Amino acid sequence: MQQHLISVLMENETGSLSRLVGLFSQRGYNIETLNVAPTEDKTISRLTLTTNASPDKIEQITKQLHKLIEVIKVINLSANPHIERELMLIKVRATGAVREELKRSADIFRAQIVDVTANLYTIQIVGDTAKLDGFIDVVGRDRILEVVRSGVIGILRGERTLSV
Repeated sequence: MQQHLISVLMENETGSLSRLVGLFSQRGYNIETLNVAPTEDKTISRLTLTTNASPDKIEQITKQLHKLIEVIKVINLSANPHIERELMLIKVRATGAVREELKRSADIFRAQIVDVTANLYTIQIVGDTAKLDGFIDVVGRDRILEVVRSGVIGILRGERTLSV
């Protein structure tokens, strides 16, 4: 099993997302992360998801996605040179000497402290999944109060685009 990043252009209509997600659940595929937002054309949304599957299953998934009426285009970004990013907000206990240590760690990871209280920092960090996981490891799970992650988004490198 390998993680795949799939990007889908689809009509921005009521029920489109539900039908697409339903396709995954009906066939027993798990969606690890899911992001949907309108594109530059408000009538079209771009859906980006990650799932763990074998190459055969991914081929089957993409064929099934193409059959949905709302779907315009599908691409497995993992099979192409691409850039992927994820956003994480993490709330951590920050008291005493730990405050400076957390500031240094945030600087090293190019993260930003976006909210400060007497006992807490809320930190924003953007990067690939490994970078975000690495930051969690450095901070230490015992200091973490809450984590919110956006899930992965991705785009093809270079001149290639996923467009209508």
